Amino acid sequence: MNTFSRYSLTFLIVFSCTFLKAQSFITSQKADNVVILKEKSSPLSFLVSNGTDAGILRAITNLQVDFEKVTGEKPVILNQKPNSSSPLIIIGTIGTNSAIDDLVKAKKIDAKELKGKNEKFSIANIKNPFTGVDEAIVIAGSDKRGTIYGIYELSRQIGVSPWYYWADVPVKKKENLYFVKGNYTDGEPAVKYRGIFLNDEAPALSGWSKATFGGFNSKFYEKVFELLLRLKANYIWPAMWGSAFYDDDPASGPLANEMGIVMGTSHHEPMALAQTDWHRYIKKNNLPNIWDYTKNKEVLDQFWKSGIVRSKSWEKLVTVGMRGDGDEAMSEGTNIALLENIVKEQRKIIAEVTQKKPEKTPQVWALYKEVQDYYDQGMRVPDDVTLLFCDDNWGNVRKLPDLTKPLHKGGYGMYYHFDYVGGPRNSKWINISPIQRVWEQMNLTYSHGVDKIWIVNVGDLKPMEFPISFFLDMAWNPKKFNSQNLFEFTQKWAADQFGTKHAKEIARLLNTYPKFNRRVTPEMLDSTTYSLENYNEFETVVNDYENLALDAYRIYNDIPTEYRDAYFQLVLYPIDACSNLYEMYYAQAKNKKLAAEKNSMANAYADKVKVYFERDSILQNKYNNEISGGKWTHIMDQMRIGYKAWHDTPKNILPEISYVSEKDQVKRKVFAEKEGYVSIEAEDFSKVNNSEKIHWEVIPDFGKTKSGITTFPQNKYPAQNENIFVEYEIDFVSTGEFNVELLLAPTLNFNSNKGLRYEISFDGGKPQLVNFNGKYRGELGKWQAEHLIHSSTKHTISKAGKHTMRFRVLDPGIVLEKILIDTGGLKTTYLGAPESEIIYHDKF
Repeated sequence: MNTFSRYSLTFLIVFSCTFLKAQSFITSQKADNVVILKEKSSPLSFLVSNGTDAGILRAITNLQVDFEKVTGEKPVILNQKPNSSSPLIIIGTIGTNSAIDDLVKAKKIDAKELKGKNEKFSIANIKNPFTGVDEAIVIAGSDKRGTIYGIYELSRQIGVSPWYYWADVPVKKKENLYFVKGNYTDGEPAVKYRGIFLNDEAPALSGWSKATFGGFNSKFYEKVFELLLRLKANYIWPAMWGSAFYDDDPASGPLANEMGIVMGTSHHEPMALAQTDWHRYIKKNNLPNIWDYTKNKEVLDQFWKSGIVRSKSWEKLVTVGMRGDGDEAMSEGTNIALLENIVKEQRKIIAEVTQKKPEKTPQVWALYKEVQDYYDQGMRVPDDVTLLFCDDNWGNVRKLPDLTKPLHKGGYGMYYHFDYVGGPRNSKWINISPIQRVWEQMNLTYSHGVDKIWIVNVGDLKPMEFPISFFLDMAWNPKKFNSQNLFEFTQKWAADQFGTKHAKEIARLLNTYPKFNRRVTPEMLDSTTYSLENYNEFETVVNDYENLALDAYRIYNDIPTEYRDAYFQLVLYPIDACSNLYEMYYAQAKNKKLAAEKNSMANAYADKVKVYFERDSILQNKYNNEISGGKWTHIMDQMRIGYKAWHDTPKNILPEISYVSEKDQVKRKVFAEKEGYVSIEAEDFSKVNNSEKIHWEVIPDFGKTKSGITTFPQNKYPAQNENIFVEYEIDFVSTGEFNVELLLAPTLNFNSNKGLRYEISFDGGKPQLVNFNGKYRGELGKWQAEHLIHSSTKHTISKAGKHTMRFRVLDPGIVLEKILIDTGGLKTTYLGAPESEIIYHDKF
């Protein structure tokens, strides 16, 4: 049998670059070793036995729709064996009196490969499965979820991403589909319960679900459950802040059971009940609101019994134990004996309601925060209860089993976080979890025998799509990952969503932005995080994110239009929005520094802070209301700007900025000579002199670098006694004769060939008169092609220190762009050296 485990790896530093493709069994290319799934003239059918489980039928119906999306035709579902050789997929579960069992009896399938296995599937081609059928594809499961996973594996391979709904990943059309002959399986999952926790969901996920489905109801959860099954997960803690899964919509519990999802409740919600269930229960029954077992045992026991009664017929994992109301610590002085008795009483309730021994109902005890302290101090639960270890809410594992001591028979789990509400500030908005760190901590976890439960807090689910995919894929088979192949996983994931053309570059973006966000979370980032003074640190990190955003936009502009909404969600928005935050806080830092110096340039940075703050809202609005036809309203509503404490109101707050008024300005610009040159942008003068009739103006974005300055009106010629000039302050460290080069716009001698004239001088000395274009005769010159005139003069600076250079115009139409002074080290460049450092001196 050609059986292998998908993504199987060896822990080698050097490994094959093609191993991630080993599981592929669908192709659009016809060959000798393939079976036709779909060709233009060959309709596809599914054979499904009568009595097939409703959850499997639901998955089969989804597979029908998926084939229709890809090929344009919906397969027919048959309940009786066909007698034709049209393409056929036989779907079923071993041991359920299905067509699969008929194939086992006919020795077409080896029962040992599936019987007694957990959640395993096989997908294979079988010759002559029935009379009249030459060959068929068989999806066989060891159990309900095994069959469902096989169905969705086929769906994924024909080109339907698990994220087709949750990230709007488009489906690429294919006219022909073929199955590569062989027997394929992912084996059994390494971790028994693998899932997510929807947490901290207001105002984003709650607002979206209310607008889209009317709330956290069965219509909402149908989409969530389908996503989990497509990702080969089986477990969920549902939304719980103000919500109660079973009570909000009575259809939700049966739906989970039908679809094959194991329901749990969060670490502080025992006995299949939400915290909100408690508040509704005591209000409805007019009972005391005392979440204290020593004072309200009878009420709490009856409440807990109601949870088990309500869910007794459905597959679940029951949380046991007790924390304080609202996910708080128990009251001071809580003793271990009391907590152990609470668990004992809860298990009595479970046994009473189910009429089975308590160990027949799966249970978990979460060692979250102070509960771990009780465990460390000796608290114990029965052997069959799974111990759920936890990280520190930030992705750092707190405790693992001691492998030198006897292990707990009920096994161990891990509760991990991509999202967190709490001090010092929340982390709810965007992905901050590089898969390198996730892999390292969860590999550490798995290597210590933690393989019963892996559950991760994903907040609003979006925009954690990529790390969710990784976490659940790793939960299925941790051993296929190693330190050297994580980027390859990322590249394949990118290819699955967007095709292969840009997959490597998209993988780099997906790999890099959470690394940047792990340096400091967006909520923790502010104007003081990075240093303005040392090593250009703040400017460097801003530039790093800006460059990443530019790269993301290049791909956005190149990918097919139908992929852009998905790309915006999965790649562009998290990068662009975070880059924007970095630029905003950098501008705020510059504003604070310059305002403290009473420097009017602080005002420009204050304006930039406002622009970036507004742009954050524009990007949020695009996500919420513009992409995908406005599908994602409210989903990006989480606060990320202006945190003072973790419990701040969920509204972004404009960072504090300061403006410097003219009367407060006590300093002026001085350019420092450094590395043998001084470079000045024309608009950065320290003094300007106008007259009643003529004035200077800056033309923003004029020319090759920053701007240009010239006089207006452009038909007014300065009189002899009019001093129309600008001045620049320069701090020289060198002395000698220096070349001063003015970069001027290539204005022609439009004034009857007289030419345009200016004067240039230092420190009130005798000016040099320059006519820079009086000899133009109509020939095409290099300066025209360069769109620039270089005009040079020589000046002697005999003493180091501050000097004033004056540029006076004698004609209109002269536009100055830049000044370059060579003090011995100016290097040749096309645009001229970057502007020199600006320092400040008191007014004279």
